[in-house]
Amino acid sequence: MARRWTNTLTHADVTPKAVWLNRRQIMAGAIGLGAAGLAGQGQAQAALEPNTWEEITSYNNYYEFGVGKTDPAANAGALDTADWRITVDGLVDNPGEYSLTDLIGGLDVEERIYRFRCVEAWSMVVPWNGIELADVLDRIGVQDRAKYVAFETVVQPEVMPGVSRRVIPFPYVEGLRLDEARHPLTLLATGIYGNPIPNQNGAPIRLVVPWKYGFKSIKAIVRITLAEEEPPTTWNILNAREYGFYANVNPTVSHPRWSQATERRIGGGLFATRQDTLMFNGYDEVASLYDGMDLARFY
Repeated sequence: MARRWTNTLTHADVTPKAVWLNRRQIMAGAIGLGAAGLAGQGQAQAALEPNTWEEITSYNNYYEFGVGKTDPAANAGALDTADWRITVDGLVDNPGEYSLTDLIGGLDVEERIYRFRCVEAWSMVVPWNGIELADVLDRIGVQDRAKYVAFETVVQPEVMPGVSRRVIPFPYVEGLRLDEARHPLTLLATGIYGNPIPNQNGAPIRLVVPWKYGFKSIKAIVRITLAEEEPPTTWNILNAREYGFYANVNPTVSHPRWSQATERRIGGGLFATRQDTLMFNGYDEVASLYDGMDLARFY
């Protein structure tokens, strides 16, 4: 059957692998290889320079494993992903605790080369490997009353010092409207560049919604819940004024502390020209999902 999405990107557009694995250096926005950034004001962030594999995998931001930049590499290896289990509950026909094989085994694994836009106004292009979320929803059986899909990430305080210190509320939670979740662009990713996602980057399975800001793409999923009411989401809980439920990429709606009209492409160099941000990150095929909605109110 023909796939139901369009793609104009090729491998020539892909952000280099080393730069992609180093993306959390930019998310932090304050310190990077000796260069200070002003992410909160939307200024140029920490400069990226060619890095060794050791630098890339030891400089990350993953609060479950600590707030220090070397904490994820030091601590994430303790997370055992070999026997990963995902609880499926709520308004589904087939609730239960699934292994990854039971949940996604036999479904079509595809490479999807997607633009990735961070709420902090930087972007990249990433080749993901994964399966459409819609295929998983069909497998578990969505009941008629369901209108939303909620997600929850793993919490293991014994190996996650950031969890035990409560650096932000855990578990991290996210959600989508059901029609967003069923859109063929929405992916459950298990790989990057044909390799399994590293622990410090959200192994073994994460959500990817390319027309939304990156914080919607929850990592290390351990629960999928079908619900009738809009579910809570972590950054909306922390600061609803700055982080809405929908989080659609929208150059006409500024973050309260910076503009979203332009973005800096990671890998372009410190002095690269900013580029215009595209509505829905360039994925115009999702526009019909929001017909009649005030996207400045439902941001």
